[in-house]
Amino acid sequence: MSQVKENDTVKVHYTGKLNNGQVFDSSLEREPLEVTLGQGALIPGFEKGIIDMKLNEKKTINIPVTEAYGEVREDLLYDVKKEQLPQDMAPEVGMGLASKDQEGREVQFRVAEVHENHIVVDANHPLAGQELIFDLEVVEIK
Repeated sequence: MSQVKENDTVKVHYTGKLNNGQVFDSSLEREPLEVTLGQGALIPGFEKGIIDMKLNEKKTINIPVTEAYGEVREDLLYDVKKEQLPQDMAPEVGMGLASKDQEGREVQFRVAEVHENHIVVDANHPLAGQELIFDLEVVEIK
């Protein structure tokens, strides 16, 4: 029986959960994730968890923060004066925002705090600082 190895292209069904059991993503109601390993498309812990799995094997993996989206980085928190926001915007904690960086690429932010004269936006990945749990099932190995 074949096993997943580095550089294989695999199809995997997954359910991602936080430590409290909250599901943040799942492929069960759609097509499985298809990915070629070794290309940096997956967080390191997810890819390591798939290696050596057999076709149709199911397992649960725990991914530490360092092999997921990393720690929350304070240097990715920014103060923005409310006067810099569109006049019709009423910022709320959790609201998503987008801006362009110096090279013109779009950067995603979340509103982390709302104060009288400014807001704090967070450019960290929404799952930064979280240990993750994934239920995996390998459905195809190419």
